[in-house]
This record gives sequence, structure tokens and C-alpha cells, in this order.
Amino acid sequence: MADSLILEVADFEVDVLTGIYSEETGKPQPLRITIQAAMKPIDRYSPDTPLSASKNYMDLKFAASDALPPGLHFKLIEAVADHICDTLFLQDARIEAVTVKIFKLAIAEAGEKIGITLTRQRR
Repeated sequence: MADSLILEVADFEVDVLTGIYSEETGKPQPLRITIQAAMKPIDRYSPDTPLSASKNYMDLKFAASDALPPGLHFKLIEAVADHICDTLFLQDARIEAVTVKIFKLAIAEAGEKIGITLTRQRR
């Protein structure tokens, strides 16, 4: 089995223009997002290994916050996840796969988690 490195930023909240129903459109909705990015690790990480041998975790969070176009309404949260994947693939050629999990917080009635998980491989 090949070595792998999964970078993760989990359970952060961001407001995004999304939804298909009239009560959803025109106002941002809170989403809870987890992102995992897979990349091939170097042979060994030592205490003085520089950040350039990996990826800054904040780049993952940026892909799901500041990198989302302001004012753009995403009908489906699947489209939000796709945009996050595309952003990470463009940021770093070493990213081999991205998994994005999104829960829509505003539609939960009894604390249930309603959302999607999308995994994309680099094409």
C-alpha cells in the first residue's frame, strides 16, 4: 500500500449564498464544512522539514471562504463543493484528491446533519 498524506480542516462554518427555495435565495446560509486534501508525502518528515514539503492548512479553509466568489449564488451545495475542489487543484499541483463534506445548518430541525460529501480526483 502506498504512503499517503491527508490534510484536513474540519467543522468550520461559513455563510454562503445557496439554495433553491424562495426562502433560501438572496441571503447567505450557514454551512459547516470539512475538507480533506490528499497528496503524496515526501519520504520522511523530520523536525526541521519546511512547510514547502507539505501544504498550509489555511489554504484549505481559504478555498471554502475567501475563494468563493462574493455575490455568487450556488443553487446546490454540490456546486460549492466542486468550487472548493477546483480551487485546491488550481492552488497546488501536488493535490491528488479532495473530499468536501458540507452540512446545511439552517434546515436542521432536530440537530440532524443534512448535507453531502463530494470526492474528486485530479483529472
